[in-house]
Amino acid sequence: MNSLRDISDKKIKETPLEFIRFLMDFIDWENRLIGISGALGAGKTTLILQRLKKTFVFSEEAIYVELDHFYFAENSLYNFAEQFEKEGGKLLLLDEVHKYKNWSHDLKLIHDNFSSLKIIFTSSSALELYKGTHDLSRRLVLYHLPGLSLREFANFKYNFKLPSFQLEKILLHSREIIPTLQNDFKPIKVYKEYTQNGYYPFFKENENLYHEKLLNVLNVVLENDLPIIFNIDFNSVLKLKKLVSIIARLVPYKPNIKKLAEQIGVTRETLLRHLFYLEKAQIVKWIGKDARGINFLNKPEKLYLQNTNLIYALAQEHINVGNERETFFLSQLAVNHKVTYPGKGDFFIDEKFTFEVGDQNKTQKQIAGLDNAFIVKDNIEIGSGNSIPLWLFGLLY
Repeated sequence: MNSLRDISDKKIKETPLEFIRFLMDFIDWENRLIGISGALGAGKTTLILQRLKKTFVFSEEAIYVELDHFYFAENSLYNFAEQFEKEGGKLLLLDEVHKYKNWSHDLKLIHDNFSSLKIIFTSSSALELYKGTHDLSRRLVLYHLPGLSLREFANFKYNFKLPSFQLEKILLHSREIIPTLQNDFKPIKVYKEYTQNGYYPFFKENENLYHEKLLNVLNVVLENDLPIIFNIDFNSVLKLKKLVSIIARLVPYKPNIKKLAEQIGVTRETLLRHLFYLEKAQIVKWIGKDARGINFLNKPEKLYLQNTNLIYALAQEHINVGNERETFFLSQLAVNHKVTYPGKGDFFIDEKFTFEVGDQNKTQKQIAGLDNAFIVKDNIEIGSGNSIPLWLFGLLY
C-alpha cells in the first residue's frame, strides 16, 4: 500500500487548481458511492484529484489509486479497501474502474460493509454501469463529464471568466447577453479554434500534436476499452475502425443500415450493436425520433461524430462546414438537453424547440409555420429575432 500512497501523493501534488470543470459544482459529494463517466481524455482523473486536493490534500484519510496498477493483479480491491478502512481511511478514489475485472462485485461489498468509507470512481463512457450481475443502481449516484464546452475552452486557454446561461435565456435574450461578456472575448475567433482543437483538455499540452494524440486516444478506446467492456474480438475491432472511417467521411447523414452493414461485412443487428458501442464510447452521436434514447433495436435517423475535433482529426481535408456546424450544436446541447430528430428542421430539443442550423444567409423556409422555432447562424456575432449566433450555444455549460 505504501507504493500506492506515494503515487497518490505525487498525483495530488502535480494537480493544478487554476481551472476546474463545471461538473465540480454539480456533484453532491456527500453521497457514499459516486461514479463519474466520460470519454477518455475528458478530464475525469483531474476532476477527482482536484476534489481530493481541495478537501484532504495529503491526509492519510484519503487515497487515489489507478485500478490498472500491477498491485491489483494479485490483490483484490475489496481487501485493499478493508485494510484502508482499518487504518482510518475515509475517502477512496478509484480511477478507470472498468479495468478491474470484478468492479461491480467489489464495489457492492465495499459499500455495504464499510459504512464509514466513501467511494468516488471514474469509468470509460462506454462502461455500462448496471450491466453486471451485482446491482449498484440503488447505491450509486452517477455523473457524466463531457468534453470542454466552448465557454470552458475560452476560460481555460485565455483565462476568461465567461458565465454559463440557461437555454431559455439564450433563446429569449441573446441580444442582452452578448454586451455583458468581456470586451476582449472574440467569439468567432474562439469558435474556430475550439472546433478544431478545443474539446479535450489535453489540447494545452501541445496544440501542434493535438490531433495525433486524439487519434491515439481513439485507438486506445477501440483496441483496449471496448474489448474489455463488451467482450468483443479483434475482428470486431477492425470492423469498428472501418465503420468509424466511413462515418467520418459521410456524417451527418441518414444511414441506410442495410447498405452500411454490407460495406462493413456484418449483419444489420451487428451493425446496430457496433453503432451502440461507438455511441457509448463517445465516438459517434446519433439522434432518433425517440426521446427515450438509443438501444440495439432503434435505427438512428442521423449520424454524427461526437464532436468537431474528431472531424478534423479523422476527415482532415474532407471537412464539410455544414457538418461542423451541426456537430458543434449537437455536442453543446446534448449535455443537458434531450435532442431528437424533428419532422422539420435539423434538431428538436426537449420536445419543445425546433432548430435549423446554417450560415449567415440561412432563411426561415425550413421552419416556416412552426412555433418555438429558431434559426442558428454561423459566423455572426449578434442575432436578431429568432436568429441566434451559433457560438452562443457554447455557453450552455
